Amino acid sequence: MKKEASNLKTAGLLIGLGIIYFIIAMIVAEAVYPGYSVSNNYISDLGVGNTAVIFDPSIVLLGVLLAIGAYLLHRGLKLTIFPALVFIAGISAIGVGIFNESFGIIHGLFSAAVFLFGAVAAIYFGATQKTPIRYPSIVLGVTSLTATVLFLAGVYLGLGPGGMERMIVYPILLWGVIFAGRFLL
Repeated sequence: MKKEASNLKTAGLLIGLGIIYFIIAMIVAEAVYPGYSVSNNYISDLGVGNTAVIFDPSIVLLGVLLAIGAYLLHRGLKLTIFPALVFIAGISAIGVGIFNESFGIIHGLFSAAVFLFGAVAAIYFGATQKTPIRYPSIVLGVTSLTATVLFLAGVYLGLGPGGMERMIVYPILLWGVIFAGRFLL
């Protein structure tokens, strides 16, 4: 039992650090990108030009830590579906960092996979829990999926395309920090 707890703590630590590092790198890249608008620019715009050296490694690192964390979750929780969702989101994040938006549809497919599998992981995890983490997990996952549908329909609710994309990504990142923290306690 001790080994499972150690795997879960390590998974929480890796996932939490990956998300926190990515958020900080994204904020720094937004600040140094000339004329960047969180409302009008996509997050992936940070992956090209002078901010690529900040953004791309941060999302690749996030993906690597998610993938390793998923493996440790599998070992610690003895579950298959949930860690698989996290693993696919992690591998997809690596793809986003390697194939920036100049790769067109390839980048779009990796981005869509991160959005979808991240949101579904939050919902699935919440649905399997009896603890208070159940509710924020489901709410944040559903928020992300709803924003994805609106984004794909071109409905930005006055937020602009970049703002609506953040309504997809931020809930997943927030859930990830909450989720990671659960295993660090």
